[in-house]
Amino acid sequence: MLWSYSTYSPVTMSFSGKYQLESQEGFVEFMKAVGLPDDMIEKGKEIKSVSEIEQNGDQFKVTVTTGAKVLTNSFTIGQEAEIETLTGEKIKAVVNKEGNKLKVILNKITSVTELVDGNTLVNTLTLGSLVYKRISKRLA
Repeated sequence: MLWSYSTYSPVTMSFSGKYQLESQEGFVEFMKAVGLPDDMIEKGKEIKSVSEIEQNGDQFKVTVTTGAKVLTNSFTIGQEAEIETLTGEKIKAVVNKEGNKLKVILNKITSVTELVDGNTLVNTLTLGSLVYKRISKRLA
């Protein structure tokens, strides 16, 4: 590891910033399982989405821009909020924070977003045995 404990404090890291998708694993299988049409899956494979996170204490606003589609969700940690999913469905859910991880369960999908270091955001979506992993790097 290149960082030392004196400069790395997971308690104080903020999620705030813009992150661009660098790589993803399990996209096609996962999107088919959640019911996304094949044409949208094909288009989505090549698009490098940008996620913008605004964090103010326990309040979050997350905007994901994928091509022309913009998905915005606002929530407060530990409080029920209406979250829009990848398929456009709106679900009431509670987002919890565990260290540098944001965790929410939407229907049968578990989403964990982890700030691995100051510049890398890993989002892992799990549906049964299917796993869709997205790795994004900080832009700003």
